[in-house]
Amino acid sequence: MASTMFMRVDEVAEELGVSVPYAYKLIRSMNAELKKTGCITISGRIDRKFFHEKFYGTRSQSERSD
Repeated sequence: MASTMFMRVDEVAEELGVSVPYAYKLIRSMNAELKKTGCITISGRIDRKFFHEKFYGTRSQSERSD
């Protein structure tokens, strides 16, 4: 699943170890931030690179494990 551009809410919840409703809240917050920069967003999904930059300071999971 890591090859897709977007993460769905269930993947975000699993990655962070939080509930699905809380993952939705986080995605809404990140999507609002992206909208302010002029990006088009999809409800319930977040750009994988943006997610990793926001939570881990890296662009991908492989950079994090180095």
